[in-house]
Amino acid sequence: KQRGGGRAPARRPSGRERHDEKITVYVSAEELMDLEHARLVLRGEHGLAVDRGRIVREAVAVVLADLESRGDASILVRRLRGR
Repeated sequence: KQRGGGRAPARRPSGRERHDEKITVYVSAEELMDLEHARLVLRGEHGLAVDRGRIVREAVAVVLADLESRGDASILVRRLRGR
C-alpha cells in the first residue's frame, strides 16, 4: 500500500552534516567487507570519497523512497518476503 495515495516525495539522505541521532546496527563480517568494498569502489572508480555512514544513509533513503512509491512491489517488501 502507498501512503497518501499520491506520488512519493523525493526522499533525500541527510548527507554530510552533523547527526545528533544514532542507531546501532550489527552486520556480519561479510556485510562489513561488502560495505567497505563499495566505499573503495566509489573512491577508486567514481572519485567519490564518502564514509560508510554516508553510503548507509544513501541506501536507506533509496530503499524507503522505493517502499513509499511502489509499496508491495518494492524491493524491501519483496526481499523481506524472500522473493
